[in-house]
Amino acid sequence: MKQFAGRLAVVTGGGTGMGRELAKQLAAEGCHVAMCDVSAEPMEETQAACAQVAPAGTRITSHRCDVSEEAQVLAFRDAVVAQHETDHVHLVFNNAGIGGGGSFLTDDRAEWDKTFDVCWGGVYYCTRAFLPLLVASSEGHLINTSSVNGFWASLGPEIPHTAYSAAKFAVKGFSEALINDLRINAPHVKVSVVMPGHVGTSIILNSPAVLGRPSPKEMTEEDLRPVRERLERQGLLPVDAITDDQLRTILHQLALNFRDQAPLSAADAATLILDGVREERWRILVGEDAKILDQRVREAPEEAYGPAFIEALRAQGVFAAFAAFANPTE
Repeated sequence: MKQFAGRLAVVTGGGTGMGRELAKQLAAEGCHVAMCDVSAEPMEETQAACAQVAPAGTRITSHRCDVSEEAQVLAFRDAVVAQHETDHVHLVFNNAGIGGGGSFLTDDRAEWDKTFDVCWGGVYYCTRAFLPLLVASSEGHLINTSSVNGFWASLGPEIPHTAYSAAKFAVKGFSEALINDLRINAPHVKVSVVMPGHVGTSIILNSPAVLGRPSPKEMTEEDLRPVRERLERQGLLPVDAITDDQLRTILHQLALNFRDQAPLSAADAATLILDGVREERWRILVGEDAKILDQRVREAPEEAYGPAFIEALRAQGVFAAFAAFANPTE
């Protein structure tokens, strides 16, 4: 599928980040887009942005949908079929994701389950719902967003990262398993797994609302207590060295920095993904940091979760931003 004009693409998580940029770039090429997101207002902004760049006659629709709920996914699919008056789609981008549930041992189970259900369950439910529509097309492509945390289950030795990593490992394995399944049973449909490194998105800003917890600026003294306990445990500073207001400001700024100071923008990431789809690559690493990390993990898998491994990466300038999550007072 070298060109997207006149095709129909489904994009989950289209309200912000890579989902928004995928929708915009597809629309600019004259590809009809059906997007969904858990939040309506950001989608309206994406839809307006798409309308500004799309050729006349390009249809852009938006649908509120929590991809972790199968009933909502099926309703989304039915709406796409009705509004686009179609019995097939050409592209499905399973892009929606959130972050949370870092520790399997100490974090709230509901948060852990929700993170896993969005990041893995959303891919599963949407593939179940839309794959028959891909098969019904003359040619189709399924694009599942995993992560570098789909082959490296860490943000560093001081930060548990279990729910997101487990989900992204599942997405990677599922996508790879589909290569032969599709080749045997639907050879006109391709599959790609996308593994971004640090891309400038709002995932840290957006995830708390989906998880039902406060944003950094809204955190109470009780909410901040685990952060202070981690700082004390890591020996990074005396517990009383900063006030609650200072800590709230620091945490909010970190989320902004993750989005605004990333080595790769969401727009550039979307371009790399679409280039990979055109080239029919089943494995799309997004960002130089992803390529370096992939190589390092393959070279020294037994060392991948030790302190020296992450320090060596940071010495190369890889994931330097994550150092702030280990030490949010820097």
